[in-house]
Amino acid sequence: MEKGGGSPSAGGSYPQKTAETLSSQYGINLFLAGLLLTFAWAVHAVGISKSHLLSYLITLMLIQLLWMLWYLCRSCTQRRLIRDKDTHAGARWLKCGITLFAVITLILDSFKIGYYIDFSNCLSPTEGIFPVTHAVHTILQVYFLWCHAKDIIQSFKTLERFGVIHSVFTNLLLWTNGVLTESKHQLNEHKERLITLGFGNITIILDDHAPQCNCTTTTLCSIFSQGIYYLYPFNIEYHILASTVLYVLWKNIGRKVERQQQHKTPFKFHGITVGMIFGLIVLTSTIAIVVVYLIQIGRSKIKSELALTMFYLHAIFVLALMCTAGIVALLIYRLEERSLDNSKNPARKLDAELLVGTAAGSWLLSWGSILAIICAQAHPKYTWYNLPYSVLVIIEKYIQNLFIIESIHREQEKVNDNIKTLRIVTVSQGSTLSLTPSCKEIYNGRATHDSGEIPCLFKDSVCGRENHASGGSKEETSQENSLDMHSASDFSFSSRNSVTNNKRRVLKNIAAFLFLCNLSLWIPPAFGCRPEYDNGLEEIVFGFEPWIIVVNLAMPFSIFYRMHSAASLFEVNCKT
Repeated sequence: MEKGGGSPSAGGSYPQKTAETLSSQYGINLFLAGLLLTFAWAVHAVGISKSHLLSYLITLMLIQLLWMLWYLCRSCTQRRLIRDKDTHAGARWLKCGITLFAVITLILDSFKIGYYIDFSNCLSPTEGIFPVTHAVHTILQVYFLWCHAKDIIQSFKTLERFGVIHSVFTNLLLWTNGVLTESKHQLNEHKERLITLGFGNITIILDDHAPQCNCTTTTLCSIFSQGIYYLYPFNIEYHILASTVLYVLWKNIGRKVERQQQHKTPFKFHGITVGMIFGLIVLTSTIAIVVVYLIQIGRSKIKSELALTMFYLHAIFVLALMCTAGIVALLIYRLEERSLDNSKNPARKLDAELLVGTAAGSWLLSWGSILAIICAQAHPKYTWYNLPYSVLVIIEKYIQNLFIIESIHREQEKVNDNIKTLRIVTVSQGSTLSLTPSCKEIYNGRATHDSGEIPCLFKDSVCGRENHASGGSKEETSQENSLDMHSASDFSFSSRNSVTNNKRRVLKNIAAFLFLCNLSLWIPPAFGCRPEYDNGLEEIVFGFEPWIIVVNLAMPFSIFYRMHSAASLFEVNCKT
């Protein structure tokens, strides 16, 4: 086990690369074993029960808890040591988001504990131990991420690689378990609604894992069972965000970084009023659409068709606005000449890969819907709205990914907007004389230095005496020419600065608008508003079981894409 930083030579880096490979393979096998166990429980495999799955997850969480406690104790004993930090990892706003989702996850755990108490006569003890262990795991993990998400570990690197990758895949398995449980609940509700749309020829078999006993207090059981499924979307987002932060921590182990000053990018509401107003309108209307959709869908065939039509029209309008905003932002970038930051940055690389990778989920669903519309023999009126909706989903994600990826790779401006033209004047015989070039010229390293002369700024009062001795008429002519040159230069610099500020203001408003739009589009699928289930056309073309499998596999990535895009756009707004 190596301790301390390895040498930069090839021989010194070989053990580190080997440890990285071994730890990654350990994590993948850990995940695959849990994934297979989860699948076996989902399909009611013989000899596999929910208690087996929960026991496996509890074991993984306990191992992670031991590792985090060891790491925290070791960090306390080495508090005086100066450690390298990745200034791009573990942003404060990201940790705040994780904390918010973690708080709601703790509420979910308390509901599960209450549910277990009410059904304790027929539930396995693991169903009571799991939420308690998960609550402790959540509290300690959030504390760990707040304190050590930026760490670049340089000691006990082999052990730390295994500890961090274990944490990454533990969170991914908890995410998978949450996705599966929530998907089974959504599928049961979907099966019950299908007949109302006229698809009675599809066999309806509910996949029910409900306890086989009566609840001690019926009212509380109803509250707990219903509340659990409304809180699952937040639990799902918590675990996937935690796993991404931990993955960046794993990639940073043993990394050599240049010591550089951290550029703080605080979020400011100033200058983004227009984008916030339009975004809040979209958010409010989306919440209203989701409420109406969930109330109307499944009541009757007419009401279900009206709910689907309403959803599609609203989504088409929002997606069209988002496409337009993204195109405007990309055009502004084409008009600017700013270099890209191509330095090694694991957090930024992961962000770009997650954007493209998770977008594939909704692209898969969209192409499935387009193919179903083309191949279907009968087309109810409401299904035609699905065609422009699916096309716009593909185009909007394509444009938005380009905008976000270019934004996070663009270098920040080094010159402050508040820089103004600097003038240094001296009084000579009752008149003012400009002695130095504008600030812009000094900043660019030009001015009189190009001609081999030293600017009067550095000659102190000598310039004034020399100018006084050169004669009155020559002095007045030089003064007039200097003032004219500075006026033209200042006007040109001020004009360019004003144009730059206007571009930045437009970009900030676009980022704020897209941020709220992505939050808005995260809400419908996260809380059960899923037309891919309810319109029924794809299930006729592809078959019920195949299409349900496709939706259940692709939908979690589509949901995560919206939340990850919102987080990335928040960062873009701060940087712009």
